[in-house]
Amino acid sequence: MHIYNLHKWKHSHNFNIDNGRGEQNTRRVILLTLVMMAIEIVAGFAFGSMALLADGWHMGTHAIALGITAFAYYYARRHADSPEYAFGTGKVGVLGGYTSAIVLAIVALLMAVSSFKRLLIPVSIRFDEAIAVACLGLVVNIISAFLLRQDQGASHESAPGPNHNHDDHNLKAAYLHVLADALTSLLAIIALFSGRAFGWIWMDPVMGIVGAVLITRWAYGLLRDTSAILLDSGMKQETKSEIVSKIESDADNRVSDIHVWPLGSHHFAAIISIVTHYPKPPGHYKELLSGFEELEHITVEINEVDGEPCLAVPDDSP
Repeated sequence: MHIYNLHKWKHSHNFNIDNGRGEQNTRRVILLTLVMMAIEIVAGFAFGSMALLADGWHMGTHAIALGITAFAYYYARRHADSPEYAFGTGKVGVLGGYTSAIVLAIVALLMAVSSFKRLLIPVSIRFDEAIAVACLGLVVNIISAFLLRQDQGASHESAPGPNHNHDDHNLKAAYLHVLADALTSLLAIIALFSGRAFGWIWMDPVMGIVGAVLITRWAYGLLRDTSAILLDSGMKQETKSEIVSKIESDADNRVSDIHVWPLGSHHFAAIISIVTHYPKPPGHYKELLSGFEELEHITVEINEVDGEPCLAVPDDSP
């Protein structure tokens, strides 16, 4: 009875994004966001600014979304080698990004509703104090966005493969949340200065509505990208055609069936059924696809055809 060393044919199913710095900076941004949230909510009530109050409340929801980002990193890393997940936990970060995008959309809706109410029922605003707090919030948000933007760049540069989206969607969601905070703070400052200089009290809720529209657009883009991955889409049709062409350019191979799906933001798996008169070991066909770095998990089914081949292949045997 033969005893096989199966470890020779085994491979890792860890398809997570290794972005430790992004995870660490996300925790720092959560702390900054919570502190600024408390300051802006208190100041918004005290000074009567809807834009400032809206910014404070939606910073609270952003803190929750950032918490989702941090948890997704932790969970994916802890269970990366768990056999309970057939293809690893590479989609956990994508799911975190999708969930955060929903939170972002809810924030935009709440901002719009609150701003419309304030248009109908204006209140007096203590402009100087509100402007000071909004400026402080903008500074905090810019620092947070800078931290997360740097980490997005590092993740993008280290990602393999030329033909797919390299985004760390989990971190991208966190970045969009702090960017939304920065936008809302900026719009609040514009509204407050307009109100103080020209008496345009209506600018405060109008800027809230403008911010809600822009944030909705960001949320939609993130939902579109992450849902495509979660629903096993995401690889360009041109790339699939290139995979088929690469296999069919060898001998008289024909691809009868091909399935390619994402395992996370960066990695793809493929099941390919090949019909040929000249069957070779699976390793041969995998080697043909070695240039497609995004294909991390390839399964090949080889079907030998009887009868005369339609394409003669020279005998390369010694």
